[in-house]
Amino acid sequence: MSTPFTLLFALYPGVTQLDFTAPHQVFSHWPAAAVHVASLEGAPVSASGLHFDRLEALETVARCDLLCLPGGPGCTDAMLDARFMAEIRRLAAGAHYITSVCTGSLILGAAGLLQGRRATCHWSMLESLSLFGAVPRAERVVRDVHVITGAGVTAGIDFALTVVAEVSGERAAQAIQLGLEYAPAPPFDAGHPATAPAAVMRDVRERQAAFRTRRLAQVATAAAALKAR
Repeated sequence: MSTPFTLLFALYPGVTQLDFTAPHQVFSHWPAAAVHVASLEGAPVSASGLHFDRLEALETVARCDLLCLPGGPGCTDAMLDARFMAEIRRLAAGAHYITSVCTGSLILGAAGLLQGRRATCHWSMLESLSLFGAVPRAERVVRDVHVITGAGVTAGIDFALTVVAEVSGERAAQAIQLGLEYAPAPPFDAGHPATAPAAVMRDVRERQAAFRTRRLAQVATAAAALKAR
């Protein structure tokens, strides 16, 4: 590849740091890539006690080859931010790939970028994608033409390796995987609703209940706004 493949992470307040930092770690080991991170006005973004500053101003980024939206608790506030969404639509229009990790796909949906597309999301919000005209798929990584979406949080590594393989071939992706010693062997088989113990599933649902209710209401508002466009 003669020129760098430019990747842009669009951050916002309330992003989940691993949604962003996991694929960023993969892409930072990719010789063909130039990785950029931006927010509105280049404002610092905090996530889980980590602080990201010296970001590029989203408004000044002319274009990118791949646009990535990480997810997080703040994703539904982001999708209701007209300035942020205008920049996402602008950059997506010129990108070769439109991508997301976790609930970042909800932002893509609210931007009108998933209509008729297969996509995935964190399991807790997966079905909400249908409100934006997407076809929800309960898979780790889903590709539909130029749209590539990763499921919840840790799927960001799988997503990033999929992107590298797509652009530079499987050998390049495997070399990065080996360098990162990505050979997952979790101590518990509780990482998905299909395998988690029922009691654990109830605990998580109860903890998420109030937040999920608020988030679903915001998703409905964003979906209505999209239909009104």
